[in-house]
This record gives sequence, structure tokens and C-alpha cells, in this order.
Amino acid sequence: MTTREQTALQKQLETIIFGTTTPAGRAFDLSLLALILASVAVVMLDSVEPYHDRHGLLFARLELGFTLVFTLEYLVRIWCTRNRGAYVTSFWGVVDLLAVLPTYVALMVPEAAPLLIIRLIRVMRIFRVLRLLELFAELTEILKVLRNTARTILVFFVLVMIVVVVFACLIYVIEGPQHGFTSIPMSVYWAIVTITTVGYGDLTPQTGLGKSVAAFGMLVGYSILAVPTAIITTKLWERLSRRRSVFANWNCPVCSRGGHSPNAVFCKHCGGELDMPEEVRRAALEQENQ
Repeated sequence: MTTREQTALQKQLETIIFGTTTPAGRAFDLSLLALILASVAVVMLDSVEPYHDRHGLLFARLELGFTLVFTLEYLVRIWCTRNRGAYVTSFWGVVDLLAVLPTYVALMVPEAAPLLIIRLIRVMRIFRVLRLLELFAELTEILKVLRNTARTILVFFVLVMIVVVVFACLIYVIEGPQHGFTSIPMSVYWAIVTITTVGYGDLTPQTGLGKSVAAFGMLVGYSILAVPTAIITTKLWERLSRRRSVFANWNCPVCSRGGHSPNAVFCKHCGGELDMPEEVRRAALEQENQ
């Protein structure tokens, strides 16, 4: 992976943006957190028609201001990182782009055109809330657990779908179209709603045998919902129990992922050079020795 030389200013900005142990890094993260929450609040309030009619112009100006700030931050990230291509194509790079791109696209498309894509583009601005996840190192542990349990969860999901189809076929045969179960796909919808204990009530069995099947499906649903929770919780607890070393509070400038040893030189996720400041290493080592 090719990297480039950095100036003193680029290294300083990289330390502030990707590191959280320094006072400047913490202040940057807190400011970014406040801006993200405020921008998401504006998008949500603007979707309420009375607020949009009364404060639409204010919301539009605030949205433009947030977009300019996030655009500047996105460009600074690209400028100060050592591997620009890797950052731009990384998950967090795409999220950063999605946080600013929809506003510019909406500005270029005439508002008079009643296109559904306009609403879709504006709703996409909510993607900036995903950037909150970048500020929490604990997310790395959760994502690793989800990846490790993905195969088990997939097998369990297939088993659930088999159970759903069985219940759907039973209720379709028992109740029939005269009670609203006009097809097996409609019965599958009823079975999913019943087994997950949601219970919309738009489809209900009328016969005694059908009600017995529904009751049994509800009992099965309680058992089913507990299984994936138990699997993920157990794996997460095992991972946290095995974790003994303290990780440095420093995100990789290339892939923006954390969880690195204080003595690490290269990122364990993408292989990029960490170039971790000495004060960050010392802070992690001091915490480990406590």
C-alpha cells in the first residue's frame, strides 16, 4: 500500500482528526458529534409539514451551513491522510460522502419537478448519523462479533423461515380464503407477524383449530426470538473476557478503524502505516500498567 509524505500541518491535523486522546482530538470529536446531532435534528424537523411551512427557509439555510462544514471536513480528511484512495473508497469515506452529496444533488435538480428521487436524496442525508458510530471504539468489538456469528445466524434464519412456511401452509389449509388467507404468501405474512409476536390484527384465524395453531406459533415465537440474542450475547461476553490488553485510542488514517496495540506500527485491518504519536502510545501504556 503506497503512502505519501506529509507536511507538519497534515500530521497535526491527522492527529486531531484520527486520535482522541489529545485535548484537541477530544474537542474535535465532541464538536463533530454536536454538529451531526444538530444536522439530523434539522432534517427530521424539516420533514414535519407545519415546521417546514413555518421555518422552511431557516432549515434550508442551516442545512446548507451544515453541508459546507461537513464538506470542508471531508476534504481536510482527504488532504491530510496518507492514502487518499483507500480512505475515499473505505466504508467511512463513503459515509462521509453520503453526508454531503445529497444536498448538492438536490440543489442542482429543479425543485419544480415533482420527482420521487428528490425526496429520496434528501432522506439520504440521514446517513450522516452513521458517522456517530465512528466515534465509538466499542463498535469494533460488536462488528467483529456479528461477523463471527454470521454463519450461525444465517443457519438459524433459514430454520426460522422453514418454521414460518410450515405455519403459513397450515393456516392456509385450515382457514382458507373465506377468512382472509387468500394465498400462501399472505399466510406467510401472517405467520411472520404472529411468530415475532407483533400481532397487527389485520389477519386473524376464525376457527378453533386455526386459533390453536396461532397460539402455538406465538409460543414458538418467544423461543425463537431469544436464540439470536443469546448467541450474540455469549460471543460478545467471550470476546470481552479474553480481552486483556489495552488498545491505543487511535484510528487508522487509512481505514478509520481502531483497536490497535500501543506498540503497533501498521494497521491490523488494512495494513496501512499508523504513524501513532508518542503521547498516544504513552497514554495507552500507562493505562495498561494501572
